[in-house]
Amino acid sequence: MDILALKKTANEVRKGIVTAVHSAKSGHPGGSLSAADLLTYLYFEEMNIDPKDPKKADRDRFVLSKGHIAPGLYSTLAQRGFFPVEDLKTLRHVGSYLQGHPDMKHIPGVDMSSGSLGQGISAAVGMALSAKLDDASYRVYTLLGDGEIQEGQVWEASMFAGARKLDNLCVIVDNNGLQIDGKIEDVCSPYPITDKFKAFNFNVIEIDAHDFEQIADAFKKARETKGMPTAIIMKSVKGKGVSFMENNVSWHGTAPNDEQYAQAMADLEKIGEGLK
Repeated sequence: MDILALKKTANEVRKGIVTAVHSAKSGHPGGSLSAADLLTYLYFEEMNIDPKDPKKADRDRFVLSKGHIAPGLYSTLAQRGFFPVEDLKTLRHVGSYLQGHPDMKHIPGVDMSSGSLGQGISAAVGMALSAKLDDASYRVYTLLGDGEIQEGQVWEASMFAGARKLDNLCVIVDNNGLQIDGKIEDVCSPYPITDKFKAFNFNVIEIDAHDFEQIADAFKKARETKGMPTAIIMKSVKGKGVSFMENNVSWHGTAPNDEQYAQAMADLEKIGEGLK
């Protein structure tokens, strides 16, 4: 896909996020929107996957370590063809397979049940090690929140990945600067994030999370790097694409009401018109 097509797809992913959370009357739109471009690139361009065969042995794996942004992952999977887009409206409803955190047993395309912060990266490291031991070709990707990396288990997993030289592992940090309690530097500052990953023997790349050319270049460099895992630190805007949600911590875990939903969709429709 070219850059314009990726932008259009990401905008549809954002519409799905807002629609799902509005329908559920609960959920996490802010971080889902900040990661929408990254998720779009992963599933439409970067990863070796097949919606018709979601469990194929040589597929690349993805672990959503910040599992609360499940609306972002679900919307991306739906756009990619793993399940109907219409099902997004069942998010968090009784009886729906699309619950508040990813479930590998019931959702096509989900490789790991996640949501307990700090643990997803450990699962991803285990997958990457398994590929090495089996001499398998697949790569493993995991997305973390910048608030999540305040968890100690993240750094235990990172130390192990660096020590084992897992160059088939790519860790992405969504650095939108906000977590549920406020600014990350006010809660428990994880900065400097880049230096921390470098200390654990990672190849570190810093990018703008909303620039597809930078995203593409980062993943190209990650694939070319041998002998160490890669960490992509992406500077993003929480609530990206919806005017009243951008950089507003109150939208970390709040669903829009009917009026707010209409405004959010109008914002995204306007962006879509600009991409024609």
